[in-house]
Amino acid sequence: MLKKTLAALALGTALLTAGQAMAADYTIDKEGNHAFINFKISHLGYSFIYGTFKDWTGTFSFDAAKPEDSKISITLNTKSVDTNHAERDKHIQSKDFLETDKYPTATFVSTSVKPTGKNADGKLTADVTGDLTLHGVTKPVVVKTVFLGEGKDPWGGYRAGFEGTTTIKRSDFGKMMDLGPQSDTLTLDITFEGVQKK
Repeated sequence: MLKKTLAALALGTALLTAGQAMAADYTIDKEGNHAFINFKISHLGYSFIYGTFKDWTGTFSFDAAKPEDSKISITLNTKSVDTNHAERDKHIQSKDFLETDKYPTATFVSTSVKPTGKNADGKLTADVTGDLTLHGVTKPVVVKTVFLGEGKDPWGGYRAGFEGTTTIKRSDFGKMMDLGPQSDTLTLDITFEGVQKK
């Protein structure tokens, strides 16, 4: 009886350990420039301004069999904002908007991942909820995410890729220059590959 109990415990421990081992940790491939955080915002309701953040890093943990256990953490350098117009970039960095001297980084840390099925292309989708800290204010946001795929790369590594989108209101993240209601909503588009840590 004791032998059977010990055998069952050993088997249960092995299965649990195997399940835990399936989740892998990744570093977002910013060094290879396979990662982008882009944004879009209305300019006074007359046109749209597009931009990107050039300097950011991140890590995530992912297992396609249990996406609900995934985690992600991102840190970006707010001074790396680029809208293809140097004077506008300086203005965005100023006290009128991001105050980058006072708040040099923005962060996103996931708090939950809820699988939502598959998109029209058969790709897994999920709502990734997390805390976004921007301009000294932390608010929960939901990123609509698509798992693009995973596999070996030509350089001996293993990669997984995602894209996601969310919208935020500038007015939720501290006092910034008021450009009217049409310029309050900012759309963020994120896409990246992660390289599995060895």
